[in-house]
Formats: sequence, structure tokens, C-alpha cells
Amino acid sequence: MQDDALRTRFFLGSNSPVGFVGRFDRLYDPLDGWRAFLIKGGPGTGKSSLMKGIAKSVGDAGIPFELVHCSSDPNSLDGVIFPSLKCCLLDATAPHVVEPKFPGACETIVNLGDHWDHAFLHKHYKEIIATSQACSALHERATRFLAAAGSLQTDTYRFALECTDTAKISRYASRLARRELGPASDQMGKESIRLLSAITPLGPIFFEETIEKLCPRLFVIQDEHGACSRFLLAQLRSYALAAGHDIISCFCSMSPHDKLDHVLIPSLGLGFVTSNSWHEPHLTPYRRIHLQRFTDTERLRLKRQRISFNRRAVRELIGEASSRMLEAKAIHDELEAFYIQAMDFKAVQQRQADLAKRILSGS
Repeated sequence: MQDDALRTRFFLGSNSPVGFVGRFDRLYDPLDGWRAFLIKGGPGTGKSSLMKGIAKSVGDAGIPFELVHCSSDPNSLDGVIFPSLKCCLLDATAPHVVEPKFPGACETIVNLGDHWDHAFLHKHYKEIIATSQACSALHERATRFLAAAGSLQTDTYRFALECTDTAKISRYASRLARRELGPASDQMGKESIRLLSAITPLGPIFFEETIEKLCPRLFVIQDEHGACSRFLLAQLRSYALAAGHDIISCFCSMSPHDKLDHVLIPSLGLGFVTSNSWHEPHLTPYRRIHLQRFTDTERLRLKRQRISFNRRAVRELIGEASSRMLEAKAIHDELEAFYIQAMDFKAVQQRQADLAKRILSGS
């Protein structure tokens, strides 16, 4: 990409204690005029390369875009979003299958299976199935490690919550929202769901440069245990939406349905982000919020040995999960090799050029 200023990075799914969790269903709104190109095909068929190529073509035209990275292979893409065009490209295959709601009218299926050699793939069906199953088994092992880590994190969170003055946080959130977000509006803001961090074969990855690009005015919330920040961010999210601001809610990959890590408000250049040992922004904050003032630290100190044990064990377990994911990626590369041999990539490149023209023309 020639202009990094046009590019932001996110995840839309991650390996978690309950397996892969994706938020692809919340990515685009057909009722708001969005178009989605749903890419189908196997591993190694050029889905990610096609999306990277189209992102470059659109970016070269000066149009901002979001890259959605794959948590199982961060060098690959699961999607590209062009917010100003109300258009997106998605890898719509497992484990994040997306099917059209309004086919043709809002979604277009891009089937890269049109360009592979069926006979070659069928000839190797036994190897393909065995390799795919071996890869899935390693991902299942990774999930078990993450489930154990998640259980210990929940244990620590519950200790911390017992020592948290939620009423005091509510009063602080109200004052902060009044000062930074303004009064309630007649029209609710819109919410986009993203992840800024994920557990990957390379360990935890955190796209802090996205925060820097979108939110120069930054409130950094220091919270290692997650109780205070979860409560504070949930309230700030509600206040921001009520004030009519469009927001990006970034959830925790270890608790992807209910734990907010960050709330970004690009229209205000304002961000509220959590800082802990898993994702510590190395950015200059406008203000740093230390949450000890909302915590009974003496009471929490009574659990310090248990919390310290949990922290060490979680780090080991997540490390083991990443190792299994790295093994799975190596096997997935073997699976891709079959499809690479079967593909007509010249035809895929032509498909890429046609799609880029179509997106830029709005047709």
C-alpha cells in the first residue's frame, strides 16, 4: 500500500476460550446501502492476495480502507472494508462463513472455485481430508488451552470485581462523558464491532497504530484485572451512542462477547483504551486513568498470591495455545499446497482487476 495514512488494521474474529468467534455478521448493513463481495474458495486459492490487490488499487485512488487480518495467519487477510464507499470484501469461508441475505442486490458471491482443477483436487482427496482434519485437531487443542486460561482470568476478574466501587465509577463516567461527549442527542450513534488484538500463532498481536491514526486524543485506562475498565467502558459506550456519536467498540479476544477493551470515536479523534500486560499502548496519552482509586486495594492484596499464580498460569497457557496454532499453520500450509497446484491464478488476477474496477465505479 502506498499511503499508510489511508490504512487501518483490525481483526474481526479470534481464537477464544469457546473456539473461533467472529463478528463478520455485524460488518455491513444492507439496509444502509452497503455492498459486500463474499469470496468463496479453498485454502491457498488466492483469496487474501485478491483482497490485498484490490485494497491497493482502491487505496491508490486516495480512498481509505480497513484491513481485516486473519488471527490464524496474521499475514493473510479475512477482509477489506471501504467505509466511504459502503463496500467490503470478505473471506466468506469457514470458520467465518457468511451467506448472502439479499443476493445480487446487496451481496455478490465471488467463487474462486471457478478457477481450480477439480480433477486434480479429487485425485488427492484422501490427503486433503487427512491434512484438514489434522489442522482442525490442533486448533481444538489450542482452544482447550485458551479455555483453561479464560477460566483463570475469570477467577481474577471476580476477585477484582468484589473489590470495585462500581457506584464511584458510574459517577466518574457521567462526569467524563459530560465533558468529552456532550449531551444526549435525538439520534443514536451507530456502532461498529472490531477487535484490535487477538491470540495468533505468533502470540498476542495488538494493532496500536490504528488507535494512533484514529484517536489522537487518548484516554489510557490502566487496569490489569479487567473489572474497573469493563464497567467504565460499558458506560462510556452507552453515553457516546446516546450523544449521537458513531463508535468502534473493540472487544477482548479472550472474552469476545461481553468484555470491551477499547471504545474509539474517530469523528472526535477520541479514544478510551485499556492498557495491561497483554496490550499496552506505547502512545502518548492525553490523560491516563489509574483505576486504583475505584478499588479496595487492601482487600485485593489479600488475594495477591492467587492473582499472581493466575497471571503466570494464563501466560503459560496462552503460550501453549499459540504454539499449537503455529503447528496448525504449518499443516495448513501443506493443505494450501494442493490448492496452489490446482489454481489458474491468471484467471484470479483478471477477476481481481475486474472487481477493483467495479468497486471504484460503484457498479
